[in-house]
Amino acid sequence: MAVKTSEKALDSIIDEMIDVVEHSKDEIFNISEEARKDYERLLKELTETKESVIKHINDGDQLEQKVRFSRQRLSEVSKFFDRYSENEIREVYERTHKMQTELAMLRQEEKGLREKRDELERRLISLDQTIERAEGLASKISVILTYLNDDFRQVNEMIEEAKEKQEFGLKIIEAQEDERRKISREIHDGPAQMLANILLRSELVDRTFREGSIEDAVKEIKSVRRMIRSSLYEVRRIIYDLRPMALDDLGLVPTIKKYLSTIEDYNKTKIEFVSMGSEKRLNQKYEIAFFRLVQESVQNAIKHASATLINVKLEIGKKRIVMTIKDNGKGFDPAMKRDKSFGLMGMRERVEMLEGTLTIDSIIDEGTTILISVPYTSDD
Repeated sequence: MAVKTSEKALDSIIDEMIDVVEHSKDEIFNISEEARKDYERLLKELTETKESVIKHINDGDQLEQKVRFSRQRLSEVSKFFDRYSENEIREVYERTHKMQTELAMLRQEEKGLREKRDELERRLISLDQTIERAEGLASKISVILTYLNDDFRQVNEMIEEAKEKQEFGLKIIEAQEDERRKISREIHDGPAQMLANILLRSELVDRTFREGSIEDAVKEIKSVRRMIRSSLYEVRRIIYDLRPMALDDLGLVPTIKKYLSTIEDYNKTKIEFVSMGSEKRLNQKYEIAFFRLVQESVQNAIKHASATLINVKLEIGKKRIVMTIKDNGKGFDPAMKRDKSFGLMGMRERVEMLEGTLTIDSIIDEGTTILISVPYTSDD
């Protein structure tokens, strides 16, 4: 009886903890959304302020030139005042004084706008840090919630194994949450934004058609069609990134060919692929690993290195699988510490799990070469 009472008390405590944590997560989400709205508003205001600064600078430069010319005119009138009437002298003086006053006011406004611009930039940096911290905290709270809901209720039965499993379990959950956040962000920034734009453009088509401009309406419909096609591609790309079905149906080499061909068409980047040796089906863990390695390497070359040519070579030998990814991008210094280079870390971990080696040879402005070598036999 005492055991059941303790279990009920523990369950009650866990339920209260879950409620508190969920409430905290909602509060953090609201803070993050408010910060994001403020960020977008300030970003728009910063753009307008920068435009005003440029306009004030241009207007000030033009007015300064006029003042300089007017002062020269005033100097000439003062030097030969006997040649000019009193009204002419007064007119030149007043015009010069007026323009000098306007110039001083314009420069003062320009100074104020510069200070406003600098303040907006500081606030944007602060908001960006707030958003990043809120997202990181929300991810950690999601980990806690998952742990409370799925694992913590079995704590009485798993007390001996909890210490060993806790760290590993949390790492897996954190990885899942990071992936979910990445997918959520991709959908938000990609298809969701495009669909919102499509909705706005469709309203524009309706208004254009009702106003009688059929030719303009047709143009807008064509534009909407292009946006729908682009949105559909983004959705398919996200699904493909999660798990390419061709990998299960066709195997590694055909899937890599299809993937590289799609990436080449979409990014206007030339990608050359060469496959050597056997094209037989490999153990599933090797096919998944090498596909993800190609995926990460090519995406890095396009997004971060701005490569225009990528060479991918895959050789499946009797005792070893070797893959080389070479690009002509801007490269980097491998000796320097690269913050948050989770992509490279993930690639190294995948290769190490297969007891292989990964080497990176990169020269700034000359490109990067990644060499992966993994032992493999038919018994694997």
